[in-house]
Parts: sequence; structure tokens; C-alpha cells
Amino acid sequence: MRYMVMHKVDADMEAGKLPRPGLIEEMGAFIQEAIQSGVLKNGAGLRPSRTRTRLTFTAGKVTRTDGPYSGGNELVASVAMLEVKTKEEAFDWAARYAQAVGDCELELGPTTEEWDLGLCEKPADAPLHYLLLHKADRASESGAKPSAKTKAELARLAAEMSRAGVLMAAEGLQPSSKATRLRFKAGQRTVLDGPFAESKELIAGFAILELPDLSTVIDMATRYARILGPEVEVDVRPLEESSLLAT
Repeated sequence: MRYMVMHKVDADMEAGKLPRPGLIEEMGAFIQEAIQSGVLKNGAGLRPSRTRTRLTFTAGKVTRTDGPYSGGNELVASVAMLEVKTKEEAFDWAARYAQAVGDCELELGPTTEEWDLGLCEKPADAPLHYLLLHKADRASESGAKPSAKTKAELARLAAEMSRAGVLMAAEGLQPSSKATRLRFKAGQRTVLDGPFAESKELIAGFAILELPDLSTVIDMATRYARILGPEVEVDVRPLEESSLLAT
């Protein structure tokens, strides 16, 4: 099965501080191991909330809230990775997505690149990568499936995004009733089973893992979390077989 492992923001990440000495090397070795074993399928980190924007669509109107902000409704129903030339282009695609799905809350955030971590100079022609987070609502948390009309509209949008070279990846998440939350405090782990009424901790990044069962994923997510630090929260969510934006 495929799972999304999402780690949450801490104060240092939100402040935009560079990772502690040795973390990049440790995480790099972990990632390379996961890639070589075929476990890691995708992943990215997000920049602090001051770089992000929330878009709330209600009855055809949109409310745009730029960061920084604290956590609110942070449960996620689906994600899509976009490659665009400008931030406004990402907003335009997000608006078209909302037209297809109806009232929703979306979040757009730029992903962390090598140059953001001081590992190299930013190329002059570097594209912008944005993660589009579709927040969960009562319908998605109940496991309700979208209508045939919505599926058709999203399929058309996905095809257009793919032709434009914008859609890099997309995933749908199963409801939080299928989720597991790992909390680490002073190095000690607490395991909580969903469903979760909410998640107030901002998402800092994600990894998509393909492993045979949940216990194996939790073991790997624990290794991942312990590299990040002694106090961190991680959600493990099984993925749907296909995304609404699958082409």
C-alpha cells in the first residue's frame, strides 16, 4: 500500500531557520536508502507559512489570506504538485480546481528547494514549485465520493494541466479515520489512531511511501521523525488508489 507521511511545523521551521548541523546529511542518507529500496515514491518540504496563501471558495467567491498564520483546519483531503512560472499562475490553476470541486478551502505553498537550504545558488531560470493542499471537510472525512460531473470536470482540468506541463503529481488521501498520528516529546513516542476532529499543526512536508503494511510504515516514519528532532508530530495517512486529478 501507499501512504503519505506528513511532518508538522515546529518553531524553528516556521522562523525559517536552517536545519541543525548534520540533519541534511542524515536525512539525505535516509532518503537515498528509501529511494534505492523502492520505498520512497515522492516527497517535498514546504516553506514557512509567511510564504503561503489560503484560498477559501464559497458560493463562487474567494477569500485570500496570505501568511504568516497559525494552524486552523490542517487536515488534508488531497494534494497536487504544480510547476509554474509565477505565483499568480498557481492561483489561477487553484481557482479552476475550485470551480470543478465547488466550495472548498485550499492552501498554496512553495516547496523547499536546494538553494533555500544554502546547498547551491538558485538558477536564474528555476521554475516555481507549489504544493496545492485541498483541506478536508465533512464530505471527504465521511468517505463520500465526488459526483460523476465533478470527476469529469477534474479529469478535463488534469488533462489541460498536464499538457501545459503544470501538473507534476497528485494524490488523494483516505479519511483521517484511517490515519495514525505519531507524537514525539523528549524523544518518547505516542501513537494515536484516527479519526481526528482537526489538526492545528501546519504541515511542513511530506513523503509518499510504498510499504506492505501500516506497522512497517510506522517504523519508517519513526526513523524519519527522530532525524527531525526530539519533539515533532507526524501523521500517517493511507492514499486513495487514484487521485481526482489523475489523467
